[in-house]
Amino acid sequence: MAHIQLPEGLPGIRGPMAFRPETSKPLNELAEVLLRSDNSLSRGDRELIATYVSYLNDCFFCQNAHGGLTQHYLGWDIDQLDKIKSNPEAAPISDKLKALLAIAASVQKGGKQVTADQIERARNADATDIEIHDTVLIAAAFCMFNRYVDGLATWAPADRMFYVNRAKARAEEGYANYNPYH
Repeated sequence: MAHIQLPEGLPGIRGPMAFRPETSKPLNELAEVLLRSDNSLSRGDRELIATYVSYLNDCFFCQNAHGGLTQHYLGWDIDQLDKIKSNPEAAPISDKLKALLAIAASVQKGGKQVTADQIERARNADATDIEIHDTVLIAAAFCMFNRYVDGLATWAPADRMFYVNRAKARAEEGYANYNPYH
């Protein structure tokens, strides 16, 4: 049961966003820029960063909602994504993405945990300054989103296929015009 009276039937972040739409607008606009705008990192790569940070924060709703989008964009299944979340260094992903996920993991622990060696590794793997910037900001933003969702004790459907099945529609809808009631 949520810590405050949220609209019924809206899982995860959808309940708090419907409760306080004036705060949801800027949060969704930030998510739109970070996860969907033009960028040299694919939408799938950026959703993976959000998924990984949410996994590290143990936020069931966010890791599965964004994991569904990651799977949609990258053509992965749940098992592939679970293996990447549990050990990105051993995953069949690019060296650049491995380096960026390591940076994201450090941000999840605390901003000062990001090291010059991590940045150098990312640059050596051809990460641009904007990709490094956006990785740090996605990781920081998802720490906030995860704490927003879990700090209010929102509920989330336990069936992970719920999120996979919604991913195509969520990808088409985006974040900027997000309606928590859909």
